[in-house]
Amino acid sequence: MSTSVLYDVPGPKAIMRNRLIAVATVVVVLAVVAFLVYRFALSGQFSATKWGIFTYTVIWEQILTALGKTLAAFGLAAVLSLVLGFVLAIGRLSDHRWVRAPFMAITELFRAVPVLVMMMLLYYGLPSVGVKMEPYWAVVIALVVYNGSVLAEALRAGIESLPRGQKEAGYAIGLRKSGVMRLILLPQAVRAMLPVIIAQLVVTMKDTALGFIITYPELLYLAKQLSSNAQFERPLLQSAFVIGGIYIVMCLIMSWIAHIVEKRLRSGPGTAGGETTSTGTVPVQPGDPRLHLDGTLTEVLSVQHDRP
Repeated sequence: MSTSVLYDVPGPKAIMRNRLIAVATVVVVLAVVAFLVYRFALSGQFSATKWGIFTYTVIWEQILTALGKTLAAFGLAAVLSLVLGFVLAIGRLSDHRWVRAPFMAITELFRAVPVLVMMMLLYYGLPSVGVKMEPYWAVVIALVVYNGSVLAEALRAGIESLPRGQKEAGYAIGLRKSGVMRLILLPQAVRAMLPVIIAQLVVTMKDTALGFIITYPELLYLAKQLSSNAQFERPLLQSAFVIGGIYIVMCLIMSWIAHIVEKRLRSGPGTAGGETTSTGTVPVQPGDPRLHLDGTLTEVLSVQHDRP
């Protein structure tokens, strides 16, 4: 029996068994979907009255306004989360214990507090000490505190996973610690942890929905208002489908952007070195614009071929 690198190639009986399992799985899924559609139709969820609320222009204007509120909170929270993540990650990697310990304590504390609890503390707790905070800032700060600490751990893990020789090579060519971190370690860590970073940003976008608890007028808050409309027989499922579909589209767009960014980063310019010509390899001198750091520290070896 021929084998692959990771597992044995299935034989005729295994192939037939896998096909039967796949067909059975598809049949079961289709049966569940058909049953749900039947129950929805039986309870009148597809009636024109329940969906009629989405035929009004004013409703879609409200949806666009709520979408803008959601994106406004997400946009600022995403940027600040990345900034906080970089700061906490670099602080945790400090060689000085008196610097590393406070950053570690802050990171662990921020990761331990749930986002909703932080929002409620900021919005309902601060007024008890004489500080009133708008729902927008309560949502943004809570998202930044939690997601920034999670991103910090992701970046720290990415930096510590790099070969030790990368850092030592940076010191060998005369870079200081800040230069090694900025030019060598961070670019590689960001590239390696890009899927994790994008996934956490998607979580940040979805966590904006928690703002409806503190009356922030985002998409979920609007869906709750629409579902309580008695004129259209309280279209709860209809509102959930429409608003949920908007969230799905936004997450798919972010995943598509992440795929493009990751593809461009992985297919960047080649490593530095000599430029090959018909006469051999032209050596690259220090300071030559062709010499670059493509996320890694590359040793340039130039070979001058003698002409015959």
